[in-house]
Amino acid sequence: MISRSNIRQTLKQTPKVVGIMRQYTVGSSDGSTGSHRGLGSEDSFTKKEKAQENYYIKQHEKEQLLKLKEQLKKHKDEVENIEKQIDHIEK
Repeated sequence: MISRSNIRQTLKQTPKVVGIMRQYTVGSSDGSTGSHRGLGSEDSFTKKEKAQENYYIKQHEKEQLLKLKEQLKKHKDEVENIEKQIDHIEK
């Protein structure tokens, strides 16, 4: 069994960690490296990156639309089945 004195000695021997502070730049940066670019300075990397992001967004939206269309079709089928049941009951 560990005694209190052993615990105290262990705690005294462990080094205390001094807080680490991260420093961030303030302001907007357009490049991935954080460098500030002028208004009209778009290099080929920036254009390519922007095109890839736009392509990804369009593909994601396309997938979402397909899912929504599938859900809509399921709901329409359910409504149609319910209407058939109502018609069958009314006869």
